[in-house]
Amino acid sequence: MNRTAEVTRKTAETNIRVAVNLDGTGQAKLATGIGFLDHMIDQIARHGLMDLDIQCEGDLHIDGHHTVEDIGITLGQAFAKAVGDKKGIRRYGHAYVPLDEALSRVVVDFSGRPGLHMDVTFTAGMIGELDTQLVYEFFQGFVNHAGVTLHIDNLKGFNAHHQCETIFKAFARALRAALENDPRAAGVIPSTKGSL
Repeated sequence: MNRTAEVTRKTAETNIRVAVNLDGTGQAKLATGIGFLDHMIDQIARHGLMDLDIQCEGDLHIDGHHTVEDIGITLGQAFAKAVGDKKGIRRYGHAYVPLDEALSRVVVDFSGRPGLHMDVTFTAGMIGELDTQLVYEFFQGFVNHAGVTLHIDNLKGFNAHHQCETIFKAFARALRAALENDPRAAGVIPSTKGSL
């Protein structure tokens, strides 16, 4: 099964192309215009073992909001397209990831029902050129368009870079677990309803 997708999204604020291969090797080609966001999305590719190609031209002369949110939206659309009918996947995934003093937990359900529950208090307002308020907007855009339920908890940490990196690494690991093919449930939709 070829779990790949390409999505483009063009508005008055952003022009984005996203290509995903859910069964890749962790390669990333990224140009979002926000260096720290590139670094975080690279974590998704590397630790999720998926290939991501994201190119964005956004209105960064205003601020990063439209760029970060719209990348989350477009990435979510690409995931929904690539995962297809969800037959044979594990559906649920979770991960705890530490980085020095920081520790985060992420739990994901490819439920078809968008929902974000995020408990993170960043210790700084900016990490490089990324406004930490926009991390929520990225994940909100993703869940709304991927159709997933996502719980993100930063359990500890005082360095904002470490906090954010543990979140994205745990997100990647949770995605990897949820999207794995389950050999005991090959061809079966993981729901008593028969569809997700």
